Amino acid sequence: MFSDRPQLAVEVLRDLLGVELPATSLVRLEKTTFNTRPSDDIESDVVIVLGPPQTPAHAIIVEVQQDKSKDPKQLARYAAALWLMLRCDVTVLLVCPDRGVANHYAPPVDSGLTGYRLQAQVLGPDDIPVITDPQEAVARPALAIMAVMAHGRDRKVVEAFTMALAELRDEHAPKYYEYAYSMSAPDVRRLLEEIIMTSATWPVYSPFAREHYGRGQAEGKAEEAVRMLLLVLGARGFDISDDMRTRISTCADLAQLESWAARAVTAQSLEDLFDETGGQHP
Repeated sequence: MFSDRPQLAVEVLRDLLGVELPATSLVRLEKTTFNTRPSDDIESDVVIVLGPPQTPAHAIIVEVQQDKSKDPKQLARYAAALWLMLRCDVTVLLVCPDRGVANHYAPPVDSGLTGYRLQAQVLGPDDIPVITDPQEAVARPALAIMAVMAHGRDRKVVEAFTMALAELRDEHAPKYYEYAYSMSAPDVRRLLEEIIMTSATWPVYSPFAREHYGRGQAEGKAEEAVRMLLLVLGARGFDISDDMRTRISTCADLAQLESWAARAVTAQSLEDLFDETGGQHP
């Protein structure tokens, strides 16, 4: 989400957390691997740089932290290494959907180097607005995603988000759903699935919906192939027995049905039609 729209990190820091950042229209992604000179490479989630490449004005390291597994001192290493590389001020932005995790990373980090303490900017559930208005979700889809992540147990939040997806109907909508789904707790994911599967528009964004929608599409195509095969056989004057009609109607193999339909155009008998599949007779 931050990779697709780097400006979002700037907006979160300025608008939601009150951090003063340099005023510039130049906001770009930077390589996420930066060297500690001469230690190992560091791999962060997203690195965003404000200002021109020759004279960067500020850098933002974005980390989405679902649990307390990362040593806070590692965040201080991230900032120090990037400061050494770019020679500009660095802000570490942590996005934490869980309040306990947000509180864990909120205090200043004692790096172990005298005089160097990192104060990460933590975006926790209390900092993320509860968006229950679909129109607001349409206008601010990135915040709507984070609202689902942080407040998705409120059904109205998820409903507003899914209604916004149906209205957006652009190439980004599947990504929006995937972001919300991947960052949410299991119970919120189940609610997302429930609401999106019962939606009148039923957008096919989630893994569950894609699976079942794809299955429904295949079943629909098989039904159409059965109808066409029976139509061709009837038009050619073949006497179709009840057993044969049942055999054809219950076949769910689309490739098999299409093969039978193609041969039905020139087959001299029903036996010839089915013999070509390996001697099978309905």
